[in-house]
Amino acid sequence: MTSNTKWILIPQFILLGLAFLLLPFFANAQAKTSAKASDTLNIGFVLYTKGSTPGTLYARWNYANIWSGPGIATGGPREGFAGHYHVRYFYENGDFSDEYDLVIEKTGGFYGVSWIAKGKVLAKGVGMEVENGLAVGWRRVTD
Repeated sequence: MTSNTKWILIPQFILLGLAFLLLPFFANAQAKTSAKASDTLNIGFVLYTKGSTPGTLYARWNYANIWSGPGIATGGPREGFAGHYHVRYFYENGDFSDEYDLVIEKTGGFYGVSWIAKGKVLAKGVGMEVENGLAVGWRRVTD
């Protein structure tokens, strides 16, 4: 071996050793992230505001103070909030999150809201009109 070859091999051994030392840290970090997702509160919030196109709502959503982003609901009524929509949600970075059939029903001064996919209700919420739109608290249906 030449003296140059020895210097090339040393950094490779150092990197390999560091990888073995750090592997438990990264595995533990991934486990903590998974645990965090499973330990979250089953509580979400969304604020729907009227879009410039009739029948369109803009959404600003949050789930368990971990995930959040914008969304858009289309196909609703020309006036009011109650009606049937198709809604698409996105994460803060712009990546697609979920899409549902959204049903908003007015009951007195409040609203019942359902998020449906493939004919199954996956989330339910209650809401009320506020100055800038419709504020809805919701939870995933697990039963």
